Amino acid sequence: MRKGIHPEYGPVVFRDRAANYAFLTRSTMTSEKTIEWEDGNTYPVVDVEISNVSHPFYTGTARVLDTAGRVERFERRYGKQG
Repeated sequence: MRKGIHPEYGPVVFRDRAANYAFLTRSTMTSEKTIEWEDGNTYPVVDVEISNVSHPFYTGTARVLDTAGRVERFERRYGKQG
């Protein structure tokens, strides 16, 4: 690998404000903001809009779409061909 072309890879805290949830991982993302973590160290923090804690797919609050109703409505509107 060539030296000096890769971004710095280190510990970063990702914080989901909607769910009040944060986790520590390693990433190439950086931030000016910092947070003191449970281990007493200070890490850069990146705020995210959604994570596995607040995403509807993972929380079980996803809506089930009525695809049969949509097909029937399409056929009613435009008629069956053939």
